[in-house]
Amino acid sequence: MTDHSPSVVPGRSRLTIERARELLLESFGVEGDVGELPSYMDQNFRVKVADDSYVFKISNSLEHSGRLVAQGLALEQLTAAGLPVPHLISTSDGSSTTLRKIDGTDHLLRLVTFMPGVVMASVNPIPDDLVFDLGVLLGRVDLSLKSFDDPAMHSPFEWDVLRAAETVSKHIEFVTDGPQASLLREFCDHFIRHVLPRLNSLPHQIIHGDANDYNVLITADPGSRAIAGLIDFGDLMYTARIAELAIAAAYHMMDRVDPVGVGCALVSGYNSVNPLLEEELDVFAELIRARLCTSVSKCAKAALDEPENEYIRVSERPAWDLLNKLEQLPARLATYRFRLACGFQPFPGNGQLTDWLSARTTEFASLLNCDLRSDPSLVFDFSVGTLDWKPGDMMEPEVAGRTMNRVLEDAGAAVGVGRYDEPRLVYTGEQFGEEFQEKRTIHLGLDFFQPAGSPVFAPIDGTVFSVQNLKIPFDYGPAVVLRHAPSDGPVFFTLYGHLSTSSVADLKEGQVVKAGAEIAKMGTVDENGGWVPHLHFQIIGDMLGSSGDFIGVALPSQREVWKSICPDPNLITGVPSDRFPAAPMARENILQKRRAHSGPSLSLSYDKPLHIVRGLMQYLYEPDGTAFLDAVNNVSHVGHAHPHVVRALNRQMTALNTNTRYLHQNLAQYSERLAATLPESLSVVYLVNSGSEANDLALRMARLATGSNHVITVDGSYHGNLSSLIDISPYKHSGPGGTGTPPVTRVVPMPDPYRGEHRGYSDESGAAYARYVAEVSTELHAESGFAAFICESVLGCGGQIFLPQTYLQESFKAIRSLGGLCIADEVQVGLGRLGSHFWGFESHGVIPDIVTIGKPIGNGHPLGAVVTTRAIADAFDNGMEYFNTFGGNPASCAVGLAVLDVLEQENLQQNAREVGAHLLGLLKNLSGRHTIIGDVRGQGLFIGIELVLDRETLEPAAAEASYVVNRLRHKGILTTADGSLRNVIKIKPPMVFNRGDADRLASVLDEIMEEDFICCNFV
Repeated sequence: MTDHSPSVVPGRSRLTIERARELLLESFGVEGDVGELPSYMDQNFRVKVADDSYVFKISNSLEHSGRLVAQGLALEQLTAAGLPVPHLISTSDGSSTTLRKIDGTDHLLRLVTFMPGVVMASVNPIPDDLVFDLGVLLGRVDLSLKSFDDPAMHSPFEWDVLRAAETVSKHIEFVTDGPQASLLREFCDHFIRHVLPRLNSLPHQIIHGDANDYNVLITADPGSRAIAGLIDFGDLMYTARIAELAIAAAYHMMDRVDPVGVGCALVSGYNSVNPLLEEELDVFAELIRARLCTSVSKCAKAALDEPENEYIRVSERPAWDLLNKLEQLPARLATYRFRLACGFQPFPGNGQLTDWLSARTTEFASLLNCDLRSDPSLVFDFSVGTLDWKPGDMMEPEVAGRTMNRVLEDAGAAVGVGRYDEPRLVYTGEQFGEEFQEKRTIHLGLDFFQPAGSPVFAPIDGTVFSVQNLKIPFDYGPAVVLRHAPSDGPVFFTLYGHLSTSSVADLKEGQVVKAGAEIAKMGTVDENGGWVPHLHFQIIGDMLGSSGDFIGVALPSQREVWKSICPDPNLITGVPSDRFPAAPMARENILQKRRAHSGPSLSLSYDKPLHIVRGLMQYLYEPDGTAFLDAVNNVSHVGHAHPHVVRALNRQMTALNTNTRYLHQNLAQYSERLAATLPESLSVVYLVNSGSEANDLALRMARLATGSNHVITVDGSYHGNLSSLIDISPYKHSGPGGTGTPPVTRVVPMPDPYRGEHRGYSDESGAAYARYVAEVSTELHAESGFAAFICESVLGCGGQIFLPQTYLQESFKAIRSLGGLCIADEVQVGLGRLGSHFWGFESHGVIPDIVTIGKPIGNGHPLGAVVTTRAIADAFDNGMEYFNTFGGNPASCAVGLAVLDVLEQENLQQNAREVGAHLLGLLKNLSGRHTIIGDVRGQGLFIGIELVLDRETLEPAAAEASYVVNRLRHKGILTTADGSLRNVIKIKPPMVFNRGDADRLASVLDEIMEEDFICCNFV
């Protein structure tokens, strides 16, 4: 029984610590440090003796002594079974308990080992696998107690969920809220009439009976949480076995987004070691409600007894919240989810229904004015990763309808078919899910596309169950549900959605409908919910209490449950199976093939790799429609699959794509427009296929123009994956697998204003770092000379390092004074990302000799560029032709032009400036609350969050950064951790990232920073 309030309880002892110490020594011969523990019914003390710890328990004088003795025997049995429970310590005379008078009343004294760990209530977060493990522990406990019995445990106990109606009835009068009292009365009536009669036949035994989150111990290390023990056997009772889980679930489902999902994890763990019966699962949800109703009714009485005790109200709130949440769910839906968690068919009638339908598929009347079994049909692909349709196409039903009709006509098909069990992104209405929560994407019916007005026929005899007009945008519009009760088969239902209003006007509930009779016509866009004219046809095994507004699209997490309730409609329609495409490759199969045929150095992001099949602006999607806010992929500069860029590529590819040995206006136009964004002296453009190619070409140019080979680079920098670039990338050649700095490369210290030798962004700091460049260039000039100094305008892989003021100015001045060239690597930060300037080097007031561009320039298309002066270009023209097979091809140039169009037309540089400033402010506020955030730095939409274990020593928090990145991924936001110390969280999203996205990122990051793994060292 869970009530942790500090109030005085009848029968509870009031020992001082000194008196407790005396009794401990007298009864158990134990001396040690004694301190009182929080407790309610009993009085408990923590005892520390050298390396051992105990709990000294003084029972409530009103507690039945037989129960206490039985508890001790149960603990001994569990201990013998090797379960993590407290061990009883014998008294001086060898007994497990001793009876002592305290203040004139008898109290039983016991001493048990202290269980190490933290209570589960204090753990944050509590993942489902930890709840599963709790289920395993409870299953093992009940298995061990199965052979244990004691008459004392059979006495009536008001916390027994089987007595819930009796207990609640006694306390309803104390519930002052009218709706809450009504809910409790309805519960009692329902429980007595429908639940209680089913309980006697279930397995009964002694159970722990109170596995709440204060009685479950978890290992203390937040990096490896595991179940450590189960304590407080005060509610040990003889009752239905399933009550063990119902009581635990009632507590562990509180304050959860998907409480039933948590219950599924718990019951699945229990069932894995102690198999449950279907009959037990059928009452599980009811018994959870029973425990909650018992708790809130008793809290109401306690609150009246102690109105000043705020704790009672606080502890009552989550129980009422969970009760209300469960009341809003169809009770059988929760049961079906619990059944699936234990390996049973979710909807118990599924087998009988599908068997009956399968045996008669060829006998059913045709649903449409064509024979779906034999007439030509075309199955469409509306899946998340479809290459045939874009997610927004269905939002323009007139246009999509014309396209669909043309495709059907070309295929000679009488009808188009939309697949069952297909994840789709077309469901954008509010009814399909709240923002930033899991959304319904799994289609539970078959769609049949024909012109508006096409007739719809009943395939089976039935009666009209409901006729509704669901007018919410993107809902069914007019819809009909028929009830079927065949004499030789199960009762089931069929749903017909997106009908015309006039065609269903005369249908009445209860009306008899014969197989083959016309029941409706397909509706127009204006009346059918706003869709391309079609029929949504669905089989329903259980209406779940619905009067007709039954969902046709399911949550991905509940996919198998809903498929069980709503089996494949093709069991009736009979569309030939060979017209449906093969199932896409499963994630596990993809991963297996990748490991078999791709090199192991090809890495994957996140502890649980993502299977991404679609990108749309600042979002990426997995096959089931799960969306991820992309806060890191700066390659898709103007947004994933931006329609203007996609159209430009498609249009050009249909006409021509060849090389630069032929004249084409795209090359001329793009080179001109790109050069126009740069200082006037940078006027010659070479187009390549990536940032790596661009940097490699820049090195060739610099070496040819100067006649020297040596290159000066910055420590921690990364310039590409070609061999020539690994040589000048300390991030690689001095990192794992690297062979160190090659002879032709000289490395200068990273100008890190946060943890470098010279701190801050001042002119003095910049000049100090620039002196290293001057010193190295002077040394090289005195030896054999050098070609260039290459520097990222902001160090990306080095940790989002923003250069201090004057660094580039002074460095460029030193390099040029000795005849070297200055190369600005803009692959990461160019094209307006910094907001204040189009190019990163502009923010430093310098003009490089060569600029290299990559990643964002093609928005995901392989495109890069080198832009330089006419003098360097002339020096490069030494007689050796420069030719790049794909560089500068018309299609790539079309993409480049389209990216520049979007940047200008959608004001994305301004968006980067405004949204970036907003996000930077939010993140800096977080750094004031979370000590682990050592530094927040950034400009525009290029931001780094450096995590440290100590703000004085700057010890890097690399493990914590990795944790944060993976937790963000779990919560639907993508970032990465980088930097030389792998402790910097990188934020560089597509430039369409908006204020709402920034708010969400900061809010979720704030939540994660409160989690144990992050904050445990910073309390």
